[in-house]
Amino acid sequence: MAHSQDILMVGLRSLATFVVLWEIVAGWSPGSWVVGSVAVLVATAVALCLRPREAGSLRWSGTFRFVPYFFLQSVRGGMDVARRAFSPEMRLEPLLVEHPLSLPQGGARLFLVNVVSLLPGTLGADVRKECLVVHALDRSMAGELANLERVVARMFDVDGADVL
Repeated sequence: MAHSQDILMVGLRSLATFVVLWEIVAGWSPGSWVVGSVAVLVATAVALCLRPREAGSLRWSGTFRFVPYFFLQSVRGGMDVARRAFSPEMRLEPLLVEHPLSLPQGGARLFLVNVVSLLPGTLGADVRKECLVVHALDRSMAGELANLERVVARMFDVDGADVL
């Protein structure tokens, strides 16, 4: 019974999220719901089918804190990459960094691995056992990995003193 309630709650949260996203994308147009209702229902069904079983639960408060963090890191990193690209001495020291993962297997770890590649100057290259291998433009960019992992841990409500 508790498992069905969990699935119902995940489904309702997904449905609400996709409704809001559709409204934002469609520009608050009532006529858009001819297509939007199908898109929202399909997206909710896919989200339910693809949800990780062993992941920590996603916390809205952690998600709301993650969005400005990610935006700030993206802008900061993008400005740094642009500065390096237009600099005559082009201060680049590319390297592969092995970052030991504290997040458990599941959605939180998968999210971290994917979001690393969205930040400028870094690219998730591989996951080896309990390490994330990241290609970075220099060592300073690689230093942000532990902080990113802490933010993701809070977002997914992952327990563990070594993560938080």
